[in-house]
Amino acid sequence: MRTNILRADRARGPLSQGRPAVNVRRHLLKAISAASVAALAAAPWTAALAQGDYPSKTIRLLVPFGAGSTPDAFARVVSEHAAKTLGQSIVIENRAGAGGNIATNLVAKAPPDGYTIGVSITGPLVNNTLIYDNLPYDPFKDLQPITFGVHQGNVLAVSSSLGVNNMKELMDLLRKNPGKYNYASVGVGTLSQLSMEAIKSLTNSYVVQVPYASSPAAVMSVLQGDTHMVSLAPLAVMPQVQAGKMKVLAVSTARRLPQLPDVPTFRESGVALDGSAWIGIIAPAGTPPTVVARLNQAFVGAMRDPAVLAKLRAQYMEPEPGTPEQFAAYMRQERAKWGPVIKRAGIKAE
Repeated sequence: MRTNILRADRARGPLSQGRPAVNVRRHLLKAISAASVAALAAAPWTAALAQGDYPSKTIRLLVPFGAGSTPDAFARVVSEHAAKTLGQSIVIENRAGAGGNIATNLVAKAPPDGYTIGVSITGPLVNNTLIYDNLPYDPFKDLQPITFGVHQGNVLAVSSSLGVNNMKELMDLLRKNPGKYNYASVGVGTLSQLSMEAIKSLTNSYVVQVPYASSPAAVMSVLQGDTHMVSLAPLAVMPQVQAGKMKVLAVSTARRLPQLPDVPTFRESGVALDGSAWIGIIAPAGTPPTVVARLNQAFVGAMRDPAVLAKLRAQYMEPEPGTPEQFAAYMRQERAKWGPVIKRAGIKAE
């Protein structure tokens, strides 16, 4: 526009000989003003159109543990249905390590456009804010909850060769042999660690934690004799229990699991603990509300689908989908619940 105006001025000769300069400036300012108003008016419509087209390409869903883990199983079951609703593929990427912090941090640092999302659990989303001195993200500021996913109780399982049949026998064994036995976990701050810390406190003994990158790896360590016990989701443990290689002693939920009615709760067994190894779906903070709503609709719809629901319950998972606000509130409640436990036990990342 400026080039054309200058050429027109030169064609007319000096400004003093043609239209007064003030008139030229007045017309120029009016033109700029009109263009600005038009651009501002069009901006919201353009942004809304772009978000309305979401998704227009493949979505990455990061999983904080390895293939075969319960977060991986959950992600694969629900994403298949959600992808159909969204009309785009959802590609699952397993980024295990640091108790789930690596994948959760990658989601927090991703562009907030809805094309990189994740599943995560209580450790990276809540407890690790109290355990790690230099956590590279703040789950309450850097992440956008999409929806709560599922509750699942952990079961405490021991190697069949350990020779214990219930929680009392295990606690007696640990009390008589402090430091002799160890347990496998899936990382600092997870329920797999916190449940064992409660047992340590009650038995006044020392049981060594050995962290692994996934629940299958933790179970394998027990089968190979590298560790003696685990507190993990039933999906990871029950095949080995049914094969006679491990024994389940208790479950972490407040009530007995319908699928395992003969297994007592921790509280019934004398351990003052109840908790859920829950899973939720997250996105980077700053993701547009329309995109958040679209993702919420797709994943909530997936978990309410009868076929998906049946698959999840077959894996000892109980869906409880809801709004992003409800998930955010639940994260704050969990921090208030586990914070005192973590501080009392003095749990810190090494």
